[in-house]
Formats: sequence, C-alpha cells, structure tokens
Amino acid sequence: MAEKKYSKILRAMTSDGSATVLVINSREIVNEAHRVHNTAPTATAALGRVLTAASLMGTKLKEKNDTLTLTFSGDGDAGRIMAVSDYMGNVKGYIENPLADPQRRADGKLNVGAAIGAGMLSVVRECGDGPLQTGMTEIVTGEVAEDIAAYYSSSEQVPTLISLGVLVDRDYTCLAAGGVLIQLLPMADESTVALIERNASELCNISRLFNQGLDNRQIADIALRDIPYDPFDEISVEYHCDCSRARMKRNILSLGKKKVADLLCEQESEGKARELTAECHFCGKSYTFTEKELLG
Repeated sequence: MAEKKYSKILRAMTSDGSATVLVINSREIVNEAHRVHNTAPTATAALGRVLTAASLMGTKLKEKNDTLTLTFSGDGDAGRIMAVSDYMGNVKGYIENPLADPQRRADGKLNVGAAIGAGMLSVVRECGDGPLQTGMTEIVTGEVAEDIAAYYSSSEQVPTLISLGVLVDRDYTCLAAGGVLIQLLPMADESTVALIERNASELCNISRLFNQGLDNRQIADIALRDIPYDPFDEISVEYHCDCSRARMKRNILSLGKKKVADLLCEQESEGKARELTAECHFCGKSYTFTEKELLG
C-alpha cells in the first residue's frame, strides 16, 4: 500500500508582532481533488486555488470542531466552487462543472477568471452551537487571490496579502501548487508593512517557486525578506471528506417524509427498487437506503 502523502502548512509571525504568516505547499491536496472530480486543466486550477485558500483560512479558526466554507458563486463555465476546511486546514471541495476549460488568456495562462466569472464570494464559519458567521462580497476578478484579499478588507477590515497558484502538468495532474497568506495585526509597524509590500511582487508566480523545489520555509524567507520572523510550527493537511452513511440519511430525511415517499414511488413507477441513493459531492461516494431504513 502506497504511503499517504500530505500537504504542509508553515505558520509564523513577524518578530515585532506586525503580521501573521501562513505558507502552504498544496500540491497533494490539489492532486487528490483532481483525482476525485476528474477536472479539466482550468477547473483544476480554479478548484485548487479555492481549496488552497480555504485550507489557509481554516487554520485561523479557534476550536477543533469549527469549520469554514468558502464559496465562489460566479456566472462562468465552472459554476459554483466550494471548499470546506476544518481548523487544522484539512479541506474538501466541489466544482459544479469539472470540465470547465475556457480559452487561455492572451499571456498563455489558464483563464481562471473567465471560468469563475462575476458573482458573489461567501465565507461561512460554523463555530460550536453559536449562529453561523457569514460574510459576502462581490467577486472582483475571479482569480481567487484578489477576491480573498478584497473580502478580508471589506468584510473583516483585515489588511491581507495573499498569493495563490496552481501549475497543471501536461497529463492534467497538478505539477505544483501553493499559497501565502499574510495578515497585518493591530498597530503593525509601518516599516514592516512597507517591506511586506515590497516583497509581494516576488510572490506573483508562487506555483513556479514551488515547482523550482523551494519549500515552505524558503517561500516564507522570500515573503519576509529583511523582516525577522518566528516560525511556530509546520502541520500536515490533506484533502479529507468526512461524509458518512448517517449524515447522508439525515440529508435525505431533511426533505420531509412526504417528499421521500414520493421519490420512492417514482423509483417504483420506473421499475426500480423502492430505495434512494445519495452521492457525496465532495468525494463521489454513494449511499443507498431502502424504504424501511428511511420510513420505518
């Protein structure tokens, strides 16, 4: 049995307390998403960027049972793209049209902006038994990183620098992927902020940096050049779906007994067994339930 491969997130802070820094090499996450959803190149890049962003954002949750859902609801070919992260950065994702692959941009790059299109970005945090915390902004470019930065600025008033990238190989698998998320803290030192802004230009093609063999610490060194910083830890994260038979049964029953009974009757009228099958959008696993299991 092949050894399971994980992505890694480096967590750090500038020594003067001006900013928090997260760096992820998300290649393994993106490749698993490609395997599960059989995505075309641009769909791989779009879903991969959203998964990478959600993984980074999830590590900012406070409790182990908290979750964060990042959704891009655009009018592009990809349709809705969703990623769900836990507080450790493990993620699962879904893309409505995994075959989305619009014409490349003039510079030859995959056109993720066209695949996502115009629409809304939402961030939903589920924290314990409290109410859902929801924030929404308009999609700015559809390139994902710019949209996340705009969300943090307008909805949470947190100055944020984020760089995301996915490099797709000739066989459509992910050759390299990763991201950097830097957020300023209250009373950030202006000289540190100026250096972060100066270094940002060196992160514009982060997937290429990872493809050159750089690791998370080396990427952090680039993002924080001339800025002393303290790494906290480096954690392993993965593409992980936590669906279960019990959860799928609850989803079906949430339709109401009358609707479930009607669906079972439709199955019988088509000459099929009186049972219903639900498929998980995140991993493709199917669960079949008999009439007795659903209605007793």
